[in-house]
Amino acid sequence: MIESAPITTLMRALADPTRRAVFERIVSTDEITVAELTRGSGVTQGAISQHLKSLKQAGLVAERPEGRNVYYRAEPEGLAPLFDWMSHYGVFWRDRFADLRTLLKEIDP
Repeated sequence: MIESAPITTLMRALADPTRRAVFERIVSTDEITVAELTRGSGVTQGAISQHLKSLKQAGLVAERPEGRNVYYRAEPEGLAPLFDWMSHYGVFWRDRFADLRTLLKEIDP
């Protein structure tokens, strides 16, 4: 059985649309600061910091302090629990699609 704590934390982190947008911005760069994430986002710096905290706790981002700045980068390994969870249910979907394919062939040979 799949361990529930990491996947639950990960799904909670990605459930928020603003947090997903922050994560997507981080993924699209090598590294980015809070100030850069805040600029043009329509969200306060404090809110961005809270979203980063959740993403960090979920293992999706890592930080690197340098002087007065903290740089954030994506941690692709953080998505592993989601990949594992989806793989677990992949058999279900493959079977369903096979059944659908068979049904469609029966309907329209």
